[in-house]
Amino acid sequence: MTVRNQAGLGDTGAFGTGSFGGLLLAAQEIGDVPEPGATSRDSEAGSPGAVAPDASAEGAPSSGVHPGRGEYETSAEPDGTDGADAGAADDDDGSEEALALVRGHRGISGHGSPSGARHHGVPWHEARSRAARAGRRSRIGARQVPLDQALGQVLAEPLAALTDLPSFDTSAMDGWAISGPGPWKSRAARPAKNQPSGILAGHGAPGTLADGEAVRIATGARIPDGTTAVLRSEHARTDAGGNLHARHQVTHGQDIRPRGQECRSGDELLPEGMPVTPAVLGLAAAAGYDRLLTVCPPRVQVLVIGDELLSDGLPHDGLIRDALGPMLGPWLRALGAETLGTLRVRDDADTLYRAVMSSDADVLVTTGGTAAGPVDHVHPVLRRARAELLVDGVAVRPGHPMLLARLTAGRDAGAGAEKRADRYLVGLPGNPLAAVSGLVTLAEPLLRAMSGQEAVPGGATPVRSFAPLGHEAQGHPEDTRLVPVVRRGGRVVPLRYHGPAMLRGIAAAHGIAVVPPGGARAGDEVEVLELPWPPPHAPSAPAMPTIEGRFT
Repeated sequence: MTVRNQAGLGDTGAFGTGSFGGLLLAAQEIGDVPEPGATSRDSEAGSPGAVAPDASAEGAPSSGVHPGRGEYETSAEPDGTDGADAGAADDDDGSEEALALVRGHRGISGHGSPSGARHHGVPWHEARSRAARAGRRSRIGARQVPLDQALGQVLAEPLAALTDLPSFDTSAMDGWAISGPGPWKSRAARPAKNQPSGILAGHGAPGTLADGEAVRIATGARIPDGTTAVLRSEHARTDAGGNLHARHQVTHGQDIRPRGQECRSGDELLPEGMPVTPAVLGLAAAAGYDRLLTVCPPRVQVLVIGDELLSDGLPHDGLIRDALGPMLGPWLRALGAETLGTLRVRDDADTLYRAVMSSDADVLVTTGGTAAGPVDHVHPVLRRARAELLVDGVAVRPGHPMLLARLTAGRDAGAGAEKRADRYLVGLPGNPLAAVSGLVTLAEPLLRAMSGQEAVPGGATPVRSFAPLGHEAQGHPEDTRLVPVVRRGGRVVPLRYHGPAMLRGIAAAHGIAVVPPGGARAGDEVEVLELPWPPPHAPSAPAMPTIEGRFT
């Protein structure tokens, strides 16, 4: 099982040459890394002696050294933001940055690669593109649903008007339907039993007005033939003889909504791919719809892997609470998926294989087990299932050992197995924020494409935007970094608690900043991934203590 990174630094020894210390000293010889003790620690791997981390580490080192900029100190602000991208916690051995710095000057190859290039994972934007392409190829189909069940789904076809809107000339105001120039002689409409006099909405044909006549009319009522305008009640007066006069000039067609003013029958009101909001439901009803054709949402099942996870109570005896089980289902539903539930799977390859192959889900989301540790079974299970790895590691921090695979086998790998449509497995790292990184990198573009949400640019709630940084954000030398941020004064400010095992920052965040390799300075525009729920109000966020230190 991949380490969940609940510990801290571990013992790095005395900076010996066989550990991170050897790399640190080598880097110091070329003047790029401060003296020992001058940086904080923030590794996802949590492996104190790692020489060349690869996909076996769950996340990301960051030493506090910003390439070309040295390092600096910063203080956390009371709301949990940092003066300069306040970092995670004391869980970084810094080996990745040291390796990157040494390689950059001495051409040291990575992890035994014969070509001299370290396996570094798919670039972050490319990983998202691959996930979206896979989703587009795997649209599940469409279904007719009643209006009261369509909220949150996605239109599978353009919404075309089934009638003119309005379907007849109607009054836009309470007042008088008038014909020709005034003054007008009031004509009493024959009311139905127990109804007020005048023409009311929802009643039958109102007859015809002759020139010089007026009749009371209600908002939304059908206009009588011969009507030239509607005179609002507050703009009318009657004289002693009962004749109606206008207080202001009346123009032809005033306060009449003509038939087809909003649309004509057959007009396209909304394109395919629009999310069904309450306003869309209202428009569809007005346009004559009882049911809508919507994209079938992908069915998703979550497999939480780990013998060390508790579903309730306090941590004890080496057991920790499962934070991902309660979080992933609602998050996936917010992305438009239909969740089939969360299944807890022990650290056993056969058990995991049976869970994967017996699931009826279109997409499986696993947590943990994506690296290469002794109980990391996701890769062996995928090989056994004859899956195709579309993404195997991403150059992003936290969460680089995430993966995306296409499952093409039947329910059983044996002969005569039942064949089924392609399904997908999104393998998330076990650290909570690293898992969030996997969600927004692979699961979100996959699910949005499968559910048709990207058919119309800007049609759905924006999933990303761009904003200037309020403070400098340090980055990884080679990888993209995802950092929870809040919006303040038109800028985004990194939150302090964004270590791979932490959820405190993302819980208070308005979005996730995409920090490019090497970092970004204050004022630089960065991409911001929007979260699939309304941002929390700043006043409700708990105050966070001011703590000084070096962060990444």
